[in-house]
Amino acid sequence: MPRRHDPGRRQRIIDAALRVVGEKGIAGLSHRTAAAEADVPLGSTTYHFATLDDLLVAALEQAGEGFGDVLDADGILADPDADLAAGLARVLGEWLGGDRPGAELEYELYLAALRRPALRPVAADWTRRTAARLAGRTDPDTARALLALMDGICLQVLLTGGSYDEEHARTALARLIR
Repeated sequence: MPRRHDPGRRQRIIDAALRVVGEKGIAGLSHRTAAAEADVPLGSTTYHFATLDDLLVAALEQAGEGFGDVLDADGILADPDADLAAGLARVLGEWLGGDRPGAELEYELYLAALRRPALRPVAADWTRRTAARLAGRTDPDTARALLALMDGICLQVLLTGGSYDEEHARTALARLIR
């Protein structure tokens, strides 16, 4: 029987993997659960992703675009006269408030790199790209410090279930920018 051409299948499997991780966590993801969610044969997942780590890498690459998209859409990094601390605090609030499940998913995949070495290059690349974006408005060392602070703020909000305090974030970010 000839193989059916389905150019969107790989992407559907990645999207399905993200839904599974969003609903059940990384522990709930397998080739089988991704195949079932994507409504594709199990062999399709192993054809496109030989290992579960390969699938997680693809999922992290896609999920990692969420914060960057919000950052780019805001325009704070493109305006040299804008208050950077206020803009970054606003972006964090938009991201955490606009798609909290997406933010949780992004961090779950990002933190999975602690135990899954295959994910570390993707997490490191996200960190490098985001710091480079921030360095357009400040120096590289301050950009890395800003990113570390924003990661910490996000983790505290996501892990504690607390609410995001934009003014507190703005004040802390402004201290680093000075």
